[in-house]
Amino acid sequence: MNAKKTLASVAAAVVACLALAQAAHAGPRLDKILDAKVLRVGTPGDYRPFAIKTDAGYSGHDIDVIETMAKELGVKIEYVPTTWPNLVKDLQADKFDVAVGGITRNVNRMRLFDMLPGYAPFGKVALVRAADKAKYTSVDALNQPTVRVIKNPGGTNETYVQNNLKAAQVSTHDKNAEIPALIAEGKGDVMITETYEALHYAKADPRLAAAFVDAPLTPKNYLGFMLPTDDADYVRVMGFVWGLVDSRGAIQQAATKWLK
Repeated sequence: MNAKKTLASVAAAVVACLALAQAAHAGPRLDKILDAKVLRVGTPGDYRPFAIKTDAGYSGHDIDVIETMAKELGVKIEYVPTTWPNLVKDLQADKFDVAVGGITRNVNRMRLFDMLPGYAPFGKVALVRAADKAKYTSVDALNQPTVRVIKNPGGTNETYVQNNLKAAQVSTHDKNAEIPALIAEGKGDVMITETYEALHYAKADPRLAAAFVDAPLTPKNYLGFMLPTDDADYVRVMGFVWGLVDSRGAIQQAATKWLK
């Protein structure tokens, strides 16, 4: 064998070894999760029926789904509390590996992160007192100086209020899960939220009603789990696991349990 052929053979062997080495190791985030057998899940935990934290722990549609995914990955979940105003910067700061809890898929979030396939199609609606539902038949009816709107900071509901209800009396309440009771008690008139949360609270409290459900205030959108983009292998595997549990009916089971 001449020198050129020898060098070519050595080069080919090196390339093969590098390929095997790469195949043996996934990206750093995925390796860390699988080695530690822990998936860190961030959620505000205040958005029924997707994720709510109580003294008994976390529950909801997204909780059922992410726990099914964790089981398929062979890992346990460590829940990490966050808030809607801090959700983006906490994920950027690597405080958790995936964010769940009723997160709207939109361009701004997709610019920064990846998101798993959309689920639970919805539109923005208004949660109001049942006795007042007939008053609210349009955006103009909501956008009046006499209408008291209570918003939760940091999410797309706040963005909608700021962009569309500038004439209303707008106040902010940090705990999203407490706002429906404030509306029911007459301490506010309107909460802008999504279809499923409004329906949940209207069903749970006869003093409340979900307005605009049949004709939402915004075009149809979807929710999604949000992932950092620092490890393509991790994103790829999470997408695979989502598809796998979906094919087995887990996504539909969660929807039947929590969203019907």
